[in-house]
Amino acid sequence: MPGSTRAIDIFARWRPPPPKAADGQIARSEGTADGRGLLPVSLSAQNSGANQSWTSAPAFKAIFRPEDDNGAVYHSIVAPSISHILQGGSRNFFAYGHSGSGKTHTIFGYNYDDNNELGLSLAAAKHLFQALDTLNEGKAVRERLGVGFSLFELRNKSAFDLLNQRTECHIREGPDGRVHIRGETEMLQGGKVRVCPVAKMPCWTYEQLVGELTRALGLRAVGSSSTHDQSSRTHAVLELEIVCQSLVHSRNAVVDRQSELVPVGKRATDISIEEQSKGFVALPGGGWGPNPDYTIDQRRIDAAEAEKAEYEARIASAEQVVDEILRAHPSPCLGGKMVFVDLAGAEYHQEKGTQLELPKQTPQERQQGRQINTDLLALKEVIRAWSKNQPRIPFRSSALTMVLREHFLGIEGGTSNMIVTVSPAEDQYAATLNSLKYGSLVGASSASARSLAATSSAT
Repeated sequence: MPGSTRAIDIFARWRPPPPKAADGQIARSEGTADGRGLLPVSLSAQNSGANQSWTSAPAFKAIFRPEDDNGAVYHSIVAPSISHILQGGSRNFFAYGHSGSGKTHTIFGYNYDDNNELGLSLAAAKHLFQALDTLNEGKAVRERLGVGFSLFELRNKSAFDLLNQRTECHIREGPDGRVHIRGETEMLQGGKVRVCPVAKMPCWTYEQLVGELTRALGLRAVGSSSTHDQSSRTHAVLELEIVCQSLVHSRNAVVDRQSELVPVGKRATDISIEEQSKGFVALPGGGWGPNPDYTIDQRRIDAAEAEKAEYEARIASAEQVVDEILRAHPSPCLGGKMVFVDLAGAEYHQEKGTQLELPKQTPQERQQGRQINTDLLALKEVIRAWSKNQPRIPFRSSALTMVLREHFLGIEGGTSNMIVTVSPAEDQYAATLNSLKYGSLVGASSASARSLAATSSAT
């Protein structure tokens, strides 16, 4: 919406140094906040023969030190958004950084028994369930609110559904402009088929969600990188949404109607192709012309198209039921969403004129790195265009930005958040520098767009 305020807040988070790096750390400092409350950060490599120092533009909303645990990060970045989610709003949270910098620890965590070490996503889920427990008091089971979640990872141009045994899914843009993530069409008994979208698991207790999420995370693909033995080589996308039983059932009905359309739509297409192929013949001199021995049966084509339209109307009717439930439900929080994205480890390359030695990479690592860099560059350009309210936002540039399209467009007037995770180890100086440069570019661009929007609004 022209004139609406869009922004992405950028945060930096230093991970604790590994034991071997205790005596070789990057010299770092943060400057004074500017009038917008944004901080610059400065780095220098102490043991490099070259003059390796850099200071960012004021771009970071806050900078978390190595001693700050997940609880501190959650209360500063995520907790303020919970009230917005409970009013049916949406928020996005990204973790960006090089391999081994702490992205997965930040988003998902590893210790589910310590509240201060819960990943941001699980801490948010726990907070939501606590609020929903109050709203659910006195309600029948079928009227209770819960949290549904989907979890998939992106590699190259495919999505892998971690709630459905890592089933590979295709990412396609429909004629309505919406992006659909679906697996292979299943053939059922009686000639019926079923379209398989990414699974969404409704959970009615926090304990149930933790169990299902832990199982799904166990299916994530990891691989060795030159900097981290268990590096995430994919982007993981977790969506939390406040749901109720009627919403779950109505969405299942939409999937059923879509499945019913598949054979009907295929039959309509086949009939049209068959009639057209019979109605034309190859001409002796080349090209095609009407077949004098066959008249296209337009009534047959029209009948198939009418049947297809009937099934399309059934889908539209089922979708209207979903919209009505979201609109008329007595709890405004229904449909509120939080999206957490654990981005694949950013790769980096030798910069001209530097004397920093970068670790050698295998051919597979280089290929993966090129794809990861393509995705992250596309994300940066989408964020910049989105925050500036540009009429064209390049969501089609990568599979990552395609699947995030609805999440960006669903937070009109809201804020996304990105945590840039970095290592203080001096042997990671090049990677840390490039990560902070990325965050600085995105943060400064968003802040500039926000200031411009505020000025335009004031005039």
